[in-house]
Amino acid sequence: MANARAIVKRRKAVRNIRKITRTMELIATARFKKAMDRATEAAAYTQKIAEIVADLSQGSLKFSHPLLQSRDTVKNSVLLVITSNRGLCGGYNGGVLRKATACIRESESNQRVEVAGKRGINFLKFKGQTIAESYTHFEDRPTFEEAEVLADRYIDEFISGKIDRLDVAYMKFESSSRQTPVLERLLPIGQLAGTGEGEKKSNIDYEFLPSAQEILEEIVPAAFKAQMLKCFLDAAVSEQIFRMVAMKGATENAGEMISSLSRQYNRARQSQITNELAEIIGGMAALE
Repeated sequence: MANARAIVKRRKAVRNIRKITRTMELIATARFKKAMDRATEAAAYTQKIAEIVADLSQGSLKFSHPLLQSRDTVKNSVLLVITSNRGLCGGYNGGVLRKATACIRESESNQRVEVAGKRGINFLKFKGQTIAESYTHFEDRPTFEEAEVLADRYIDEFISGKIDRLDVAYMKFESSSRQTPVLERLLPIGQLAGTGEGEKKSNIDYEFLPSAQEILEEIVPAAFKAQMLKCFLDAAVSEQIFRMVAMKGATENAGEMISSLSRQYNRARQSQITNELAEIIGGMAALE
């Protein structure tokens, strides 16, 4: 009887856990849909403005924007790591932190590490990594204003020469079935649209009104800010996908465990009833 009671208690606990994981799965699904809509809306704008900046950076203009200029020697760099504030999202944080730790290990410059998300902060502190800045206010709905604060500071530091490069480690959202941890270089921004060495240059001719310089001064920082926001949007939607998948798997596993415990309870109860019947029959035989 004691064994059956223990199984009943365990089955009840697993059922309670299944309710929690199912609820978290539904919440993650709802947040994922909203986050994906925002990321999709921003993707087209970010890609187009990045392509324009990339075309201009390859053009034969007599002047250029400071954010487009590569440094021959990288003395000071910044690594921004974007993770989540909460756990229970499978391998989401692990993938991003592997990219970040590899970048830290291989860096040959004076690198400053900044981290968004409690999970990344705790992990890197545990590893003994010095964190210059930490941010915990970015949730599943990052805003342009929040990203702009960081972007403006990085722009000022890059133009003034305090930093020579900015890398961001985050989970890139490619589709609802594919998210990839990446390390992207955001500053200098000449390669935002994937115009690396060996790639074909654009033949588009632009006419500038009122002037190319005034347009560059507006569009180049705007492209960088848009890319910064896209990193946080991609991270937000990817986090919800990972949590949705993880909680779905946990709910299914809990259901299988409940079925297994139910079978164990039935066998234990059946064995108990058999023993009780045997005792009754034995007692009756003794009375005869």
